Amino acid sequence: MEKISRLKFLQTAGLATAGMIVGGKVSAEVFSGDEGILQEPQARQQQTPEQRAAALARQNTLQGPITAKGKIGNLEFSRLILGGNPIGGWLHSRDLSYVGSLARAYLTDEKKMEIFQMAENCGIDTILGHPVMIDVLNKYWSKGIGKIKWISDCGSAAFETAAKQSIDGGCIAGYCQGEMTDRYVRQGDFESIEKGLDVFRKAGMPAGIGAHQLDSLKACVANGIIPDFWMKTLHHHDYWSARPDEPARDNRYCDDPPGTIAFFAERKEPFIAFKVLAAGAIPPANGIRYGLENGGDFVCLGMFDFNMIQDVNLFNEIMADLGNRKRPWCA
Repeated sequence: MEKISRLKFLQTAGLATAGMIVGGKVSAEVFSGDEGILQEPQARQQQTPEQRAAALARQNTLQGPITAKGKIGNLEFSRLILGGNPIGGWLHSRDLSYVGSLARAYLTDEKKMEIFQMAENCGIDTILGHPVMIDVLNKYWSKGIGKIKWISDCGSAAFETAAKQSIDGGCIAGYCQGEMTDRYVRQGDFESIEKGLDVFRKAGMPAGIGAHQLDSLKACVANGIIPDFWMKTLHHHDYWSARPDEPARDNRYCDDPPGTIAFFAERKEPFIAFKVLAAGAIPPANGIRYGLENGGDFVCLGMFDFNMIQDVNLFNEIMADLGNRKRPWCA
């Protein structure tokens, strides 16, 4: 397969807007090394100019689209799924209060549609996220730009209500959003979870359950509620801001990584792993591998246009060298 340079890729996809070119230049200046992550200045200084140039060329050239796919029910999805949090303006930027506003200013509807199209050209056929995306997704579809599929997190209202809204908005599957599931479980309200699942199943669509807290998933199983797929945070704590001995402050999203891995080792339902980078704190090469080797059938990754090619290349490299996975593929 012909390797596609970043500029040629953007021109072919119709994405070479001024903002995209600026994004490409920023990426070339601040990203270095094979992992496509920010490195310390000292690490960059230790590289020769030729090494830096070669690393940047590798990152900004699509080596090939995502080809790995899995099924949930009768539907097929790319194993790398585009996360919708950045599209909706949720960046989990710790105490940097301006980041959400910065992202929302950058992510105009036109930019969002460019990202959708770029994802499809990279072989990513699905986006997962909040119903706030309904209008821009329908604009994207109606203009005939692309056909990216949408899994709704139903985070806009009570699960049953949001499920109906999402189906009307064009989703092909949906799940009970993680924080919503955690809240329902704390309240002992398993009926609301079941009602939302039923809405999707009656429409012939896969119905899932998400969670940040592992105990929420265990409680669903204990109450006989088994979804068509699970959506669960999964990341290690080997990054400086994790601080696992302190209360979480938008810095940690999977409090029990070993327990999560053990839970899914016993489950046969498909598992979408998300927050594998702990909202950007973990290098992509590290977090993607951790998610796949420890049971994720899919990885949901929030990506912008300026880092998508690097992440796609990394995902393909990891899928080709996944030697330590023990859980059978369940999708």
